[in-house]
Amino acid sequence: MELHMHSHHMEHRLPDWPAAAVSGFAAGAVVMVLELLWSSIFTDTSPWATSHMIAAIVMGPDTLQSTTFSVGIVAVALATHYVLGIVLAVILAAIIAPFHFDSSIGMVLLTGAVFGLVVYLFNFYGMVRFFSWFADMRGWATLAAHLVFGMSAAIIYWKLERPLGQ
Repeated sequence: MELHMHSHHMEHRLPDWPAAAVSGFAAGAVVMVLELLWSSIFTDTSPWATSHMIAAIVMGPDTLQSTTFSVGIVAVALATHYVLGIVLAVILAAIIAPFHFDSSIGMVLLTGAVFGLVVYLFNFYGMVRFFSWFADMRGWATLAAHLVFGMSAAIIYWKLERPLGQ
């Protein structure tokens, strides 16, 4: 009798790219709504401050001079946020699929959480060298948002993905 344990070894298996893109868009929306709620309910900061920081990636640091509502700034922030969310979810799917990290809900959530942690560390301890204004956002709330993003993207991808040929 042979005991076969389900392992997570790499094999050639492509992700479901449309499911990955949708999961990144949806997970980005989840995090955005949580950020707006958090800043409106629990902090004294403007709910638009994060939008200004995200828009400044594209528009430059002058965007940080105010935190008032601006349609142009919010539009650029939304576009930037969603593009980054989709790109990150595509990367996550490219990790999940070949290693079969979608074998169970627990495994896919753990993979998403670890991915969210890595993205947080990359953004706030690596990319902050280029976008210094994000250093002020380091902390538990931002880490939690990244964990929620990773787990949301992973679980949404898991629910939407279709094996090739279906």
